[in-house]
Amino acid sequence: MLWATEKGTTETSTDSIQISLLTCAPGEELYALFGHTAIRYKDSRLGIDAVFNYGMFSFNTPNFMLRFALGQTDYELGVSSYERFASEYEYYGRSVWQQPLNLTQEEKQTLIALLETNSRPENRIYRYNFFYDNCATRPRDIIEECINGEVIYEADSTQRNNRQTFRSIVHQYTNKHPWAQFGIDLCIGSEADRPISDRQMMFAPSYLMNFFSTAQIIAQGKSRSLVTGIEKMVDCEKYSVAQSLEGEQTTNLPTPLQAALMLFILTAGATVYGLKKQKGLWGIDLVIFTAAGAAGCVLAFLALFSEHPAVSANYLLLVFHPAQLLCLPFIIYSTRKGKRSSYHLFNLLVLTFFILLFPLFPQRFDLAVVPLALCLLIRSASNLVLTYKHKK
Repeated sequence: MLWATEKGTTETSTDSIQISLLTCAPGEELYALFGHTAIRYKDSRLGIDAVFNYGMFSFNTPNFMLRFALGQTDYELGVSSYERFASEYEYYGRSVWQQPLNLTQEEKQTLIALLETNSRPENRIYRYNFFYDNCATRPRDIIEECINGEVIYEADSTQRNNRQTFRSIVHQYTNKHPWAQFGIDLCIGSEADRPISDRQMMFAPSYLMNFFSTAQIIAQGKSRSLVTGIEKMVDCEKYSVAQSLEGEQTTNLPTPLQAALMLFILTAGATVYGLKKQKGLWGIDLVIFTAAGAAGCVLAFLALFSEHPAVSANYLLLVFHPAQLLCLPFIIYSTRKGKRSSYHLFNLLVLTFFILLFPLFPQRFDLAVVPLALCLLIRSASNLVLTYKHKK
């Protein structure tokens, strides 16, 4: 093992040991958008320089995407040399910050023992949860476990005056990736919009780094800083983590809102044409309701079967739901035969309710949802108008 020491050497070499929290800047891949956290263990006397990384996973795991959707993804603790770790992040243009931990000799010994125990084959795998148990919360928890005292986290003025939610923090990291943000917004429900505690904010690596910067260890009536400072170890950018989350989107594709507005304009234009020509245009309904129903199946699957706590209670199921697929044959039949559809009446009422009251829902929606809901609404309304005229 990279960190293994001979029996008895740990107690006599803690002065040469430095244990640090590493925080890595976000990357461009979806799984890397939120940055990363790891623990560095360096012993200059024994020539050890290892990184403990709780973010190891493999896309080749059987049924990886299904297990991820179900909240049943297993991550593991991996160990590599610091040189290899830093080289990889430098190669991908992602900066790395280091915060040396201000630990006593006893606390260092305890932390090293805990890391060694965690890295054993029978212990290294854990059930990953994006918001509650991830590569940032695991290092925090194991560091706290080794400390003889209580760690007090002090929010800075920005964090103190701006109560965050899981969704608002996700938006900070996906700011330059509107399609990723749109997809995540569709999947996570109202649970992600509840105000969260300072501790819950630490699921995000940059927030954990900021809280560590001001944290104090209280033990036997005395106080000391949790970290001794911060240093940029891999410098791939001239700004901070917070600044790297700002700026323009990284793609020339239309944003979800732009694409949704374009779809609405095309749908509205076709609907007006159909009303003038007294045609139902069932082909448009086939495409739109199929897409909405497919999205609804995904949302319903997540809400009913996923272990992710933030995907339940999703009010977007009012707009996208499996009934749009189940009722599709009846929808198309009614349109082609000019018969009134009870589904269209139900859909019109529900979507009108949603569009009028969506600012009042306890869930934050991407604005692109509004023109998408309007597409479904005007198709139902037009079919009701046409069948009413045929009845007359």
